[in-house]
Amino acid sequence: MEATPGTYQVNGAEIRKLRMKAGLSTAEAAKDALISERYLNHLENGYRTRMRPGSYTRLRTALGLPADSTQILLPSEDPPEKR
Repeated sequence: MEATPGTYQVNGAEIRKLRMKAGLSTAEAAKDALISERYLNHLENGYRTRMRPGSYTRLRTALGLPADSTQILLPSEDPPEKR
């Protein structure tokens, strides 16, 4: 069994695009993902690029992405382990 990475490197522009496509404000998406609005803003603007597994999973769920989706990961990142 493969170990879960310590952090995921994410694509902020893709996060923003999917959030807007889902019709969510920054505040709504952050609340759904149990992260701060400021942290989500920093991810979307590229100031932050890494997320811990729990936050990553909750944000992916808040954006309506399936568990096996790698859509918000940067291409160099290995896909997350299926849960």
